[in-house]
Amino acid sequence: MKFIKPFIAFLIINFAALAIGSTFMAEGPKGDWYLQLEKAPWTPDGWVFGAAWTTIMICFSIYMAFLYLNKWTNKTILLFAIQFILNVSWNLFFFNQKLVDIGLINIILLTIIVFAFLFTYAKDLKLKSILILPYALWLCIATSLNLYILLHN
Repeated sequence: MKFIKPFIAFLIINFAALAIGSTFMAEGPKGDWYLQLEKAPWTPDGWVFGAAWTTIMICFSIYMAFLYLNKWTNKTILLFAIQFILNVSWNLFFFNQKLVDIGLINIILLTIIVFAFLFTYAKDLKLKSILILPYALWLCIATSLNLYILLHN
């Protein structure tokens, strides 16, 4: 029971980040600008992004709830806040402003923060740390997609 409240709170916060980020997308992946870009051959179909982010945010919310109950510090709050800002702002830089280079820097920083969570709290969360792996792995893929677009357009 103790787990449910922080889990729901993190679900709300994490899905709010996705919603806020999507408001910054302009036309996003359906816009002419994105559709005309040369994209990496390993770019997934559009539906994969929605499924991936839904899974990632559910897993990340569970992870954060466990972290909240086991090791909540000022450092944790700071990492989470930075992660939130970077997650939201990538859409603004990449899709809205078409600043692919700034988007790449943004997503690299986000990836570093997510891996910082993984490595900083692995001792405390032990096997529960696997819950952040979908986020970390997806960011590696997303970073490669962003880099490919930067290099080939």
